[in-house]
Amino acid sequence: MLEILKNRRSIRKYKDKKVEDEKIEQLIQAALLSPTSRNFYSWEFIVVDDKETIEKLSKAKVSGSAFLKDAPLAFVVLGDPQVSDVWVEDASIASIIIQLVAQSLGLGTCWIQIRKRGHDDKITSEGYVRDLLGIPEGKKVESIISIGYPDEERPVHKIEDLRFDKVYRNKYGL
Repeated sequence: MLEILKNRRSIRKYKDKKVEDEKIEQLIQAALLSPTSRNFYSWEFIVVDDKETIEKLSKAKVSGSAFLKDAPLAFVVLGDPQVSDVWVEDASIASIIIQLVAQSLGLGTCWIQIRKRGHDDKITSEGYVRDLLGIPEGKKVESIISIGYPDEERPVHKIEDLRFDKVYRNKYGL
């Protein structure tokens, strides 16, 4: 698992290669196996492999989502605050689980934050995605995870570069 974490980097360039159905199924299973507070299952997922829809999703934010247009696959991660008050945490955990499993399958990913972001000065990113995908009111859009075969190389994380100064034992500052 540490090797997966060392190698996982945000990938924003993808090869023009479809993600195989078997891998998509594994990603769906991983998402559904994600931990959830009190087993309330406040998360839901929309798996998007339609190129036209992905192109439209790439316009969800003012900046930071355009690269999605070249990804062959996107997972839209939703949460339901009526199911659990910790839907943000549940959806966030599911988002990273999807990314880690994708890494283990030889795929690259990037988290696209949607919650509390803007599409333009009239509509939120969440509102834009909700309208595009027909998401009911009351459901919240946490993130979109772009997924595909990487078309860029990123250096692995080095142990010596880790921020050990952010870790304390038994008491803050020690």
